[in-house]
Amino acid sequence: MNLRDRLAAEIAAEGPITVAQYMARCLLDPHDGYYAIRPALGEGGDFITAPLISQMFGELIGVWCVAAWQAMGAPAKVRLVEIGPGCGTLMSDLLRAARLDPRFLEAVEVWLVDVSEYLKALQRERFGQTVNWADRLGDVPGGVPTLIVANELLDCLPARQFIRTAAGWAEQVVATDETGALAFARAGAPPLPFPDAPEGAVWEHSPAQAALGSDIGRRIVDDGGAALLIDYGRDAPGFGDTLQALRRHRKEHPLESPGRADLTVHADFPAVLAAAAAEGAAGALLTQAEFLARLGIGERAEALIRAQPERAALIGRQLHRLVAADEMGTLFKAICIHPPDFAPPAFEGAAA
Repeated sequence: MNLRDRLAAEIAAEGPITVAQYMARCLLDPHDGYYAIRPALGEGGDFITAPLISQMFGELIGVWCVAAWQAMGAPAKVRLVEIGPGCGTLMSDLLRAARLDPRFLEAVEVWLVDVSEYLKALQRERFGQTVNWADRLGDVPGGVPTLIVANELLDCLPARQFIRTAAGWAEQVVATDETGALAFARAGAPPLPFPDAPEGAVWEHSPAQAALGSDIGRRIVDDGGAALLIDYGRDAPGFGDTLQALRRHRKEHPLESPGRADLTVHADFPAVLAAAAAEGAAGALLTQAEFLARLGIGERAEALIRAQPERAALIGRQLHRLVAADEMGTLFKAICIHPPDFAPPAFEGAAA
């Protein structure tokens, strides 16, 4: 029985589930979840991420990590943690760029945090025994400064959805219709107070994203270091239904094929930063274009073109895709979570 049929049977027997519960099952069900058995990244898969668009992305994050470590006083030991490393391309490019300062590579202990055994197998093929693995950030040992990196992780963390009706706020849930097919429905009043909004407005709330912000904030306050999270989403609270399913680079209805498509929502950057701040951490936000520009992506592109002039057109297209306003440049944001007394490179003077 496939995941759609199992979900329909469970809902018929036990009642509707929240959108967050549905997302979690679609992505992580051990028998049929998307990330559990069939994540398909890259041009030939279901979606493509910035590290797979161009080596420049991971290289500049490597430059940022080295610069942050140097600004921290170059501690003799530092943990470098990537949460949600996918196939390992970002970390590979990051470590290659980090060779610019061999002292950093001597100091660093690399950890990859992932719950997908499928992806862990790909990571092991790439890195062998040179890195360490954990299922969650809390399993990574503390006690030394930590640099945390996560690219397109927040959008995969489940969110609940609430709709403003004529009678007030109601929660959107996943139920079954008269034919037994999965369908959206509305449940009772939400447990949280929400702002006033016009009828039909959708408010998304992700306890999982906020919980990650808390975990990261607490780790950075306790041990020192900094965290860099890059994703697509809002830089201010707002309304909107951002739940989407991607399959073969095309959007489809989120209920169409549970477990067979990537399911995401926009990152709630204000909520993540607020959760980190509640733990005593500070934070700042830039657009992806601003962040990469401050790290010198234009100059890096020019250097690659000089070295490989036959690839000039391709490198130009890659640069455009990463930084242009009509591509990833403004929809994608970079947030940094750091101690109150330490603003990492590129984020000096950036607004929270």
